[in-house]
Amino acid sequence: MDEIWADIRTEGASLESGSVLETPVSGRRFEVVRIETDRIVVRFRDSDEERPLWREQFAVIVDQLENGWVAVDDLQPGVEPYAALLTLAGTFTVEGDEIGRDPDAVAGESPFLVSPTEARTQPERVHDDALLLATLLERIDADEPSSLETDPLTDLYVLSSDVQRGADRLRRSAREPLLERLGPDQQLHGRYGTVRRTVRERRSPKDDETVLESLDEHGIPRAWVLGVDPEKLDVVLSVTDLSEDEVYDVDESVYVQKTGVDEDEKYSRLQGIADRIDELADAESEELRTELDEIEDRLEEALSAG
Repeated sequence: MDEIWADIRTEGASLESGSVLETPVSGRRFEVVRIETDRIVVRFRDSDEERPLWREQFAVIVDQLENGWVAVDDLQPGVEPYAALLTLAGTFTVEGDEIGRDPDAVAGESPFLVSPTEARTQPERVHDDALLLATLLERIDADEPSSLETDPLTDLYVLSSDVQRGADRLRRSAREPLLERLGPDQQLHGRYGTVRRTVRERRSPKDDETVLESLDEHGIPRAWVLGVDPEKLDVVLSVTDLSEDEVYDVDESVYVQKTGVDEDEKYSRLQGIADRIDELADAESEELRTELDEIEDRLEEALSAG
């Protein structure tokens, strides 16, 4: 057990910054906070709860695994983080739906290890994509897209798409909490804008039988509402010699489709930007921060007075 414990501590300490582990059954993500002689302290991302994982408990689980393979689904919630860390030691691994000793296991590799790129939360991804887009806009002339080289033009399209998609998801996540706080005629004001409750109705027909019966009750001819069903028409096209241009008017539109995103390259670029920001911690940057704080204070005063 001494060798396995040493391997767990070594691999836990050498995890790449930002990477997390995921519990095998419940899928809870956690990070290693600190490693001590008799314990490894982890923090769960979904609750910020810190929990010590004790060496003696690792020994109990190791003894159980030494007796044979254990079904992953049988792992209890309290055992899951222990099992995830054990698979880093180069002694145990997962095959199929079971975890057990494997002489071919590779230290530092685990099916429960999540890379820093994938471990980011949705707000973090939006922040990172917006930062990359802002950095790109600083060094290109986006007012004249046609003058750009192909590489930056492609990056402009991809990053704009990622920011739009991510920001929209973030916007939707903020919608329900805001609706809970908004009364029928109430407006809420933030620093950057105002929101109010809006009701929009969307109509969809009831089932055919109900609609047709209602028409009959009012003496309305059914033929007035009956039309061509596109789904049924497609079936007819597929099984007869009827041609598409005989029953469809086809309008063709050409657009650019994003087919892939290199998240690893984006993350690598982010690390470079973060390093440069850290290097700005000098008198000039401090002066700039002070100036920005003063501007924000003046804006707050103006908004309060207005």
